[in-house]
Amino acid sequence: MLLTLAARLAAVPTPSPSPTSNVPEDAVTPGVWGFVTIAAIAVAVILLILDMIRRLRKVNYRAQIRAQIAAEEAAAADSATGEAP
Repeated sequence: MLLTLAARLAAVPTPSPSPTSNVPEDAVTPGVWGFVTIAAIAVAVILLILDMIRRLRKVNYRAQIRAQIAAEEAAAADSATGEAP
């Protein structure tokens, strides 16, 4: 019985696939949502780059000030030791 059922199911033709679209695959675009997503990512990257530049300038400025203070302290120490007998 099981064997005859399997034979009947094997003999039933498979349905033909539904019609496909006539649009070529290379002509499909991501649409408005794709553009909005890429634009948002681009804006986020630009803002992150600007923030990074601002932070790097701040770090460089602080390093220059520290070097200047260290040089002033060294000059003050040299002049203080030079005046003492």
